[in-house]
Amino acid sequence: MAIAVSAAALLAACAPTTKVVLLPESDGRKTAVSVTDQRGEVVLDHPYAAASRNALETRTYDATPDEVSRDFGRALAAQPRREMSFTLHFAEGKDELSAEAQVQIDAVLAEVAKRPVADVLVVGHTDSVGTTAVNDALAKQRAETVRAELVRRGLAPTNVQASGRGSREPLVPTPPGGAEPRNRRVEIVVR
Repeated sequence: MAIAVSAAALLAACAPTTKVVLLPESDGRKTAVSVTDQRGEVVLDHPYAAASRNALETRTYDATPDEVSRDFGRALAAQPRREMSFTLHFAEGKDELSAEAQVQIDAVLAEVAKRPVADVLVVGHTDSVGTTAVNDALAKQRAETVRAELVRRGLAPTNVQASGRGSREPLVPTPPGGAEPRNRRVEIVVR
């Protein structure tokens, strides 16, 4: 019996260990992750909460930033940058860029410059004033106006896609025909 226990301990020492660490969100948002296998579930619910599992046990603990850097630094460095979102607002029924929108475009270009390769999605939206056809056309035109400005200022046309969603995805729900300035927008996602 002692030999079997010793052999099991020796095999467990050689068995691979799985380690999971919950990293903090850049915006401070609270998150959690569930680590589950045939032995059960462990929930990691605060930054740097960690679980380490091998053939014999599951151990939970609080990792340190230094430990994460040591154990996962190369993998974290190889990850692409997180996508960033920007919102430009428009006057009712218009597709012209305001001075404020130009400032946002500067921020978009600065974010693109930080990336070795960037893909930019430009999505136009409207409020629910007007018909579906009019809103679809206006949303698409807003997105195309922003796309044209990004291309004019140096982005490769093949890296910038534009589409319009009309009034289908309001930021602020309104009744049909509702004028809402926050819904008259273009969302830009840099990834």
